[in-house]
Amino acid sequence: LADVGVSALVYTYINRDGMSQSVSVEQTVNLAREGNLPVIASGGVTDMKDIELLKPYGDCIEGIITGRAIYEGTLDLGEAQLYLDGK
Repeated sequence: LADVGVSALVYTYINRDGMSQSVSVEQTVNLAREGNLPVIASGGVTDMKDIELLKPYGDCIEGIITGRAIYEGTLDLGEAQLYLDGK
């Protein structure tokens, strides 16, 4: 995909999307590393625990879509951003 200009992928683990069941770190990281493209993780992000699970993979996880977690108040966007920024 990189050969045709794709610069990143959004990966949504649909079995967990909107279900507040935690993000699928292993599958997301595997896709990024095998595909040799940065991935934006989506599907199942529930709270800071999920952000903490994804942060060590910043070399291949380019972003995180948090949708419902922010809407339902289980994740504070400001807190998450400060954590990811290392502050």
